[in-house]
Amino acid sequence: MINIVLFGKPGAGKGTQAEFLKEKYNLTHLSTGDIFRYNMKNDTALGKEAKTYIDNGDLVPDSVTIKMLQDEVDKNMDSKGFLFDGFPRTLAQADALDAFLKTKNWEVTATIALEADDDVLVERILERGKTSGRIDDQDEKKIRNRYQEYNEKTAPLMDYYKAQNKFHAVNGIGSIAEITERLSNVIDKL
Repeated sequence: MINIVLFGKPGAGKGTQAEFLKEKYNLTHLSTGDIFRYNMKNDTALGKEAKTYIDNGDLVPDSVTIKMLQDEVDKNMDSKGFLFDGFPRTLAQADALDAFLKTKNWEVTATIALEADDDVLVERILERGKTSGRIDDQDEKKIRNRYQEYNEKTAPLMDYYKAQNKFHAVNGIGSIAEITERLSNVIDKL
């Protein structure tokens, strides 16, 4: 069982790389964004609860996010492993993930951070914004605000996983194939 947490600022290529990694290692890709959208679109109880927070402009509480994630893991118990994309984002979520995995006699195998210079990532996102239709991908100030939030909330997770000897940094600049190869080199050594 391989359970990998994929980190990176918006635009670092997590989604792109997750597609390759899930195929290569036969992992179940769990993207919190996809899970939220699925639950809200299908009007599940958790989706309705999340929507009330989102509609009020509030962040969805960890308890709701974690329950959605747990439900997805429980649906995929025969998986060879999981690729967590966009979760955990805070120390509280990391603790909750560790506690949940422990109930299954599993653990996070490794965390891998795709690292890249902010200015390069801003350019990537602005370029993506030309086709994505996402308003927040078209405004440099909003993009940099997302990086500030990442630095404040998610970056401390690096120390959390370094203390467990489970943190690996990978250069996120280069061709998709080059980055995939760098990630594979880390995973193959686990």
